[in-house]
Amino acid sequence: MGDGPSTRWVVRATLAVARHPSLWPTALRQVFVLARPRWWAARPHLPLPDRSYLRFRLQTAYGDPDREPEPRDVVTYLHWCRSWHRLDP
Repeated sequence: MGDGPSTRWVVRATLAVARHPSLWPTALRQVFVLARPRWWAARPHLPLPDRSYLRFRLQTAYGDPDREPEPRDVVTYLHWCRSWHRLDP
């Protein structure tokens, strides 16, 4: 994922999340939680995570900072985020 995720990965991950409508609000929230600060002020004007943070997370998850996450792992992550937010009073 040197220059970001491939289009193929984005489609696969989006389809994986699309199969779980209960996760859609969580997915949308996480897009903005993980977005770089002031993402709207710099190109490409998309709420993308900081590249160094993403590389760190991929290194710790897969042992390879350039590996694209498995779409099923994205779904698992969103389930975890949803359950974590439910604990917040």
